Amino acid sequence: MKKQDFYFELPQELIAQEPLKDRASSRLLVLNKQGEIKHRIFWDILDYLKKGDCLVINDTKVLPARLIGQKKDTGAKIEVLLLKRKDINQWETLVKPGKKARVGDKIVFGGGKLEAEVSEIIEGGNRIIQFYYHGVFEEILDELGQMPLPPYITHHLEDKNRYQTVYAKQEGSAAAPTAGLHFTPELLNEIQKKGVSIAYITLHVGLGTFRPVKTENIVEHEMHSEYYIVEQEQADIINQAKKEGGRIIAVGTTSTRTLESIADESGLIKAASGWTNIFIYPGYHFKIIDSLITNFHLPESTLIMLVSALAGKENVLHAYDVAVAEKYRFFSFGDAMFIER
Repeated sequence: MKKQDFYFELPQELIAQEPLKDRASSRLLVLNKQGEIKHRIFWDILDYLKKGDCLVINDTKVLPARLIGQKKDTGAKIEVLLLKRKDINQWETLVKPGKKARVGDKIVFGGGKLEAEVSEIIEGGNRIIQFYYHGVFEEILDELGQMPLPPYITHHLEDKNRYQTVYAKQEGSAAAPTAGLHFTPELLNEIQKKGVSIAYITLHVGLGTFRPVKTENIVEHEMHSEYYIVEQEQADIINQAKKEGGRIIAVGTTSTRTLESIADESGLIKAASGWTNIFIYPGYHFKIIDSLITNFHLPESTLIMLVSALAGKENVLHAYDVAVAEKYRFFSFGDAMFIER
C-alpha cells in the first residue's frame, strides 16, 4: 500500500488556526460503514450514543513545554522544547538553533527564574538539559512555558487551556489528543445521563504524531513510541460494556492505539502500562474498538491511515472530499468526524 493512496487536496484556508468559542459547537460529519454521510454539530453526538455504550477518553495533559530563553554568555535567543523527562530535573529536549547549544552551554529563562545547562548531545541531535531553579518546576513551567502547538498552527493562542481537554489530568503530553477538545463538562454530563459509561485512559502524545510518512510503501514506516497507562478500574468499565454488548467508542486515535495495543483476541483488556508503537492501517483487524470520534487529519499521515483501517479507505477519502467541499475546518482546532459501526 502506497503513501500517495492516502493523499487528498486540502486548501490552506481550511486549516483551523483558532478554537471556536464554544467547544461543542464545531461541526460533526457522521460516517457509517455503508459510506453514508450526515452533517451535524458536535453536541448532536448525543443522538448517536446509546445506553450501554462506553466512551473511552484520553486524560493526558499537555505540558507548556516550549521555553524561550537566552544563552547566558551571548544573549542569543534559544528555543527549548521539552520532550521526555529523564529524572527530576533533567529532560531530553529539542533545541533551536541546535548549533548554538553545545555541551556546557548555559541558558536563562524568565530573567533567571529558570536556568539550564546542556549536558549531552544524543543520537538524532536532541539535547539532554539539566535545569536549575528555586521552587516547584511545574509551577515555573506553567508561568514561563508556551503550548507546543502543531507546526500548521501559526496564530498565537491567547488561552493556553484551549489546547487542553476539559478532563486533562495526567501531565506528560507534547500535543493534545485533539478529538477530545470538543467536549464540555455539560456534554459529558448529558452523555452519562443517557446511560453511557465513560472510561479514562492515558496516552502521552509525543511530537512523533506529526512526523510524516517518508517511505513510499507505508508498511516500511517506523512508528513513534508513546507511553500509556490503563488502570484496573477503567479496564473493568470497558470490559463490562463489551461483555454486555455495548459499543466501545474511542475518542481519538490515541485512545484507539492504546486499547488496540493491550486488548486480547476476545476484545477484553487488563490494567497495563508501557510503550506502544502500534501502526494501524487498512487490513488491520480491530479487537476492541467499534466506533471512533476523531478530527480531520493531514494527507498521507498515519492518522488518516488509522481512520481508513476502521471505515475503509474509499469511504474515508470520499468523506474528506465532501468535508473539503463543505468547508469543514481541519486539524487540531478543526471540526470532528464520528465513524459509526
